[in-house]
Formats: sequence, C-alpha cells, structure tokens
Amino acid sequence: MKATQTLKERGPGHRREGAKSATPDDHVVVLFGATGDLARRKLLPGLHRLDRAGLMPRDYRIVGSAPSGAALTDEEFRAHAGDAVREFGSGDPAGREWEAFAARLSFGAADPEDPQPLLAAVGAAERAVGGSPRRLFHLAVPPSAFASVVGTLGRTGLGDGARVIIEKPFGTDLASARALNETVHAVFDESQVFRIDHFLGKESVDNILALRFANGLFEPVWNRDHISHVQIDVPETIGIEGRAGFFEETGTFRDMVVTHLFQVLGFVAMEPPVSLDAKALRDEKTKVFQAMKPLDPARVVRGQYEGYRAEPGVDPHSDTETFIALRAEIDNWRWAGVPFHLRSGKALGQRRQVVTLHFGQPPLSMFPDRPRTGRGNTLVVDFDDPGWIAACFLAKEPGPAMRLGPARMTFHYADSVEQRHGLEGYERLILDAMLGDQALFTRADGIERLWEISAPLLQAPGEVEPYAAGSWGPASAQQLIAPHHWYLPDMASGDQGSGTP
Repeated sequence: MKATQTLKERGPGHRREGAKSATPDDHVVVLFGATGDLARRKLLPGLHRLDRAGLMPRDYRIVGSAPSGAALTDEEFRAHAGDAVREFGSGDPAGREWEAFAARLSFGAADPEDPQPLLAAVGAAERAVGGSPRRLFHLAVPPSAFASVVGTLGRTGLGDGARVIIEKPFGTDLASARALNETVHAVFDESQVFRIDHFLGKESVDNILALRFANGLFEPVWNRDHISHVQIDVPETIGIEGRAGFFEETGTFRDMVVTHLFQVLGFVAMEPPVSLDAKALRDEKTKVFQAMKPLDPARVVRGQYEGYRAEPGVDPHSDTETFIALRAEIDNWRWAGVPFHLRSGKALGQRRQVVTLHFGQPPLSMFPDRPRTGRGNTLVVDFDDPGWIAACFLAKEPGPAMRLGPARMTFHYADSVEQRHGLEGYERLILDAMLGDQALFTRADGIERLWEISAPLLQAPGEVEPYAAGSWGPASAQQLIAPHHWYLPDMASGDQGSGTP
C-alpha cells in the first residue's frame, strides 16, 4: 500500500520519540553569513520551505547579519532572500504568502568592534514577536570566524539562554577542536550547542535506524558473524567550484570524512539505543567512536585530480587531497575484524551516497558455477535524496540448468512515500534546533574523539597521488580494498551493482 500521508498532515506524529512538540516556541533566528553561499543555497530557501509547510513557530523573525562591509538594508535583504528562494527554493517568491514571510526578515550588520546594528535589529525583532522569544544563532561563516562570532555573542549578552548552530568543519585537528569547544562552552552550555551535519538530517540516513532496529530480519545478522566488510562511498562529479580558499585549508578528509562519513558510520555501527531520544542516540554513536582504532596511514590513499593545482586560488605546489579512501576499524564485540572502507572525492566518475553491507559467503557452496562478480550477498542503502534500499542476491536464471544470476529487491522512497512536504537535511535540522532536539547533532566528546583517531593520518599524511578527472581516483584505492571491490550501483543503467574499475 502506498503511503500518501504528507509531513504537514502528520503534524506532531512525524517527530522522533522524545521530542516535546512539533511546533517550536516563538523564535528570533539570526543568520550570521546571511549574504554567503550557504545561506543563499540552503538556509533562506529552507526557512521559507518550513514556513510554507506550517512548521515554523507561531510567530518568529529572521535577522540576517554580515560584517559591515557586506551590510544590507532590510529591503535589500528581502530582495536577496527572494532571489535565493527563486533560484534554489521550491516556491515562487510572490503573493501574500511570500509577502508575509518577507515581512519577517530584517538585517543587522555586526563587527567584533561594533555589534550595535545587530543588537538593534535583534531587539526590534524581539519586540515585534512579543513576549520572550527564543534566540537561535546559525553560524554560516568560515570556521576561522567561529570564535570571533561566539565571543561577540558572549560579550553582548545575546548568547544568554540562546541556542547556536555551528557549521562544519568543527576544528581541523584535536587541539583546535578542543580550543573551539572551550571557546563555545565559555558562552554556551553543551545543551545549547548544535554542531550541524546535514547528512544526518536526511530521511534515508535516519531510516538506517528503522531498517536495523524495527525489523527482526536484519538486526540479528548485523554483526561480524555475518558481515564481511562495509563500504561508505560518497563520490562527487564536481570539482571545488571556486572554493579554493576553503578547500585548501580543509581537503577532502576534513571536509567529508570527519564531518560526514564518520557520522554515517556511527549510525551503521551503533548498538541498539534504549530509546530514540537525543541522549540515548548520541551515547551509542559516541561509543562507536570510542571503539574506533586510530587510523593507519598505510591504509589510506590520498589523491588529487589533475588540474586541481591550476584552479584559481590553489597553491601550484598544493598537496591538498581531493580524494580519500581509507580503512577504519571498530574494536568491539560486534565489529572486531570487520573493515569499514570509506571513500570520497571530487571530479570522480559518478555522484553517489551509498552504504553497502557485504555479507559473508555460505561456508559450503553446492553451486560450482556460481558467479564471481561480487554482486550478491549485499544490502545497499542509498542515502541521497530521496534514496532507496536494495537487497542484492543470487537467483536461478530461467532454463533447464541450475545457473545463477544477480537479482535485486529495491525499495524506492520516491515511489512509496509522498514527497511534497518532505524536508531536506538542513530544513529538518533547523527545525530540530528550534525544538531543542540534539539527537542528530554531534556532541563535544564525539567530535574530539574523531580528531583523536585521525591524528596519525594528519601527522603523516603521505603524498597525494594524481588521478584523471572523471576516473575513480588513484589505482591504489582498488588495492586498498582488495580482495574486494568498490561497489557502486549504476541505477541509471539498471546495473545490479559492480566493482568500479
């Protein structure tokens, strides 16, 4: 039976267990970096979509902020938001609905030495809402500005009792992450801090929990006795898209693995939580991180696509990796001896976001002509939007002989669930932050542990290996995973999944 109930129709029922309400308290939301790329592509369109879905507070205001050199008037900010919604949103910024949303927007510039325009804008927004609205600050600014913005919030008192969303990457190593946590905790209690990873806002990532813990079919075999290895594969076809300043400071490992892929690994590998509230979920995910072994640089491949050094703003001698493949290990009873292979990179052959669990072969095979393609015995979770789940196995081909061939059973979100009021990752997480639900946000001890296990690689990263744009990275990435192959299903061609060349 096709599920047709929309998010708007479900109302409070769409919240996870432990959430107090589906309607946030009245809010003043402040977007630092409101004129930047993230706000234009995701945050402003996302807030508008939440408004259209009826999921914003009863009353609220949105205050944009940027340094005085990029300051806008209120009307200019509203026009900027309209352009963002028109280009990246899901509705036309026109009519009474848009006018009502735009009327809630204002702007207040803020420099560390002169925060008065922001103070005035926030004060005016709070008076317009009335009562005692909550404050939510979203730091959509470069990581180098995090400490400065947090300091301003502390000195001015704006941070008192407020919540703060902090973008990735949270630090660049263990020392910087600890220093940033100390800076943040000087102003905000940990219960007020929301370190955002938009991957964890995806419905298909959250559904990993449902797949595992709501189905007796899977949880009993979700362990070292039945799974031979796990792959988390997030290749991208795009290059750095003009973000040389950001990318030269981070690289693919800091940008993708510590921030995104390790978080997905935590969901895949965690023990059953006692409930789905924030503390229980984050406790189990952090236990996975605590059990991870420090990364072995000998089991890491770093690559750089040919032409990267010619990108505007890139050091012509740069050793920044645009590709990473590595082996991670979890030293606990459930996963001891099971390798987790992680891969991500720019300018690769396909764009995918896939978790693949490879099950072990039967101990005794009665099928001597069994295919050796590696296409069977896998459970694949595509966590791109809208995503799908597939069980890949071997079945008898029609005919008189007992000949096996690959087969697949697939669940597609797009075919089974009404998407009209579904939320993208950022939209879901902004709503969770307004509700105070930290379940899908990273805790301080968790992020520090990830930087701790990353230290051996950061201290001895090795040379980057060149690879051709449009390829699958350096050839040594295939050797890393041997005797297995990278599994990347080509849904466009109907391929059942195969190792990439």
